[in-house]
Amino acid sequence: MMIIPKGVEELASYVENGNNVFCFMADWCGDCRFIKPYLPEIEADFPDLQFIAVDRDEYLDIAKMWDIYGIPSFVVIKNGEESGRLVNKKENKEEIETFLAHVDNK
Repeated sequence: MMIIPKGVEELASYVENGNNVFCFMADWCGDCRFIKPYLPEIEADFPDLQFIAVDRDEYLDIAKMWDIYGIPSFVVIKNGEESGRLVNKKENKEEIETFLAHVDNK
């Protein structure tokens, strides 16, 4: 189940530890609404990764700091190191899974 952080401190704790996928989205984003129903399936296909929901509007300063200007965006961070990102593109389930398979094997 996707984790929804409660505040910047909790969000920061996921950056430092574990294999995490930060999913930057917003309720008003059509492309985000398109991919959202597939996220439980994607999560199930990648049990080694923990998925963190980041509301781009709520965490706008974080999005700017991470150079996230397009959504949906997926940023993989493993123990504090960025492994890859898929940003500002209308993705489908297969494209996201191909991206995650590539970074999960790094």
